[in-house]
Amino acid sequence: MKIDLTGKRAVVSGSTAGIGLAIATGLADAGAEVVVNGRTEERVQSAIATIRAAVPTAILHGVASDLATPEGVAQLVAGAQDADILVNSVGAALFKPFQELTEDDWLAMYQLNVLSGVRLTKHYLPGMMDRGWGRIVFISSESALNPPKEMIDYGMTKAAQLAVSRGVAELAANSGVTVNAVLPGPTRSEGFGSVLEGVARQTGQSIDQVERDFLEQNRPTSLLGRFSSTEEIANMVVYVCSQQASATTGSALRVDGGVVRSIA
Repeated sequence: MKIDLTGKRAVVSGSTAGIGLAIATGLADAGAEVVVNGRTEERVQSAIATIRAAVPTAILHGVASDLATPEGVAQLVAGAQDADILVNSVGAALFKPFQELTEDDWLAMYQLNVLSGVRLTKHYLPGMMDRGWGRIVFISSESALNPPKEMIDYGMTKAAQLAVSRGVAELAANSGVTVNAVLPGPTRSEGFGSVLEGVARQTGQSIDQVERDFLEQNRPTSLLGRFSSTEEIANMVVYVCSQQASATTGSALRVDGGVVRSIA
């Protein structure tokens, strides 16, 4: 199967590192014009250079904005008014115990992880429906189905993304626009990788050993037995954005290594 996204324009929020960067790279490699987004111009330009090194023919643009605010979303859509593909990838986790989370923490997580995608989808969906073709993907998490006690706030936002994704898919029925959520499991991304590196430094263990210990203690149901790579997550997203995936919509697509066994 050859995925060809030539002529399509993709906006990937939070695409300067980790899963978002891998998705932007994969879409560019499939021929899409890609709009890279991050909080600072320095990170955006660094990501563009990284993608271009991997895909020399890539057609890339960059918009620096903080999507945790309505103003930041407005800045992004002003720089990229139309899109055929929207990947709501931006997100964060606080890694704070439940009792230490403040109301501001909860609201900050909701603004960035949930409302950024809501705002971007509200902007881009009408144009996609008018043109009769579009792809919207929410990067959720296995934490939506298996909320971790150490990141309850994060799990809440990821579950909310599933509700938004399915609801918008219902709204876009029979329009040629598909809307799906992709649910990664433990992944070697920039954010989680820095946490693992910190543990490795404190304990004197290798990163591989820290990963194995994490899975044994926190995700013992993993069938994969290792962390996923960001490229493995991106492969699913690129497929979902393709013409070949035109019959896939309203779905929650798990790339979690089999962590969640009790939910089909």
